[in-house]
Amino acid sequence: MEAALAAADAAGQAGEVPVGAVLLDADGQVLARAANRVETDSDPTAHAEMLVLRAAATALRTPRLVGCTLVVTLEPCAMCAQAIALARVDRLIFGAYDPKGGGVEHGARVFERTTCHHRPEVVGGVRETAAAALLRSFFRARR
Repeated sequence: MEAALAAADAAGQAGEVPVGAVLLDADGQVLARAANRVETDSDPTAHAEMLVLRAAATALRTPRLVGCTLVVTLEPCAMCAQAIALARVDRLIFGAYDPKGGGVEHGARVFERTTCHHRPEVVGGVRETAAAALLRSFFRARR
């Protein structure tokens, strides 16, 4: 989570919503790390989770990331949750909960749908205070 928080902090300093993600292989080795690049890339899908999934799939030359763990600073939205399921990620660890935009524990609850083909193990609230503080600080500065 420390690497994801560092990526989130860098994103916030670059004017992006401070969300960072790291994808680990089954041995805990980092396969990819990224932060939100929605504004930088003018791409509404350039969420940190999407970027690490793409990078790891490209590096491993497979769309299925079996055995991998995704660590992200914010509860994934519905788009990212569905991508996590499609990628067959084994475990999702996230920091702050997102009652407004989350798609795992809130909102769409993608993994609870009968149409969801793969459900990762989910652990939420890891370093929640630190992850939420980055987001609060970012949005407070913009108000």
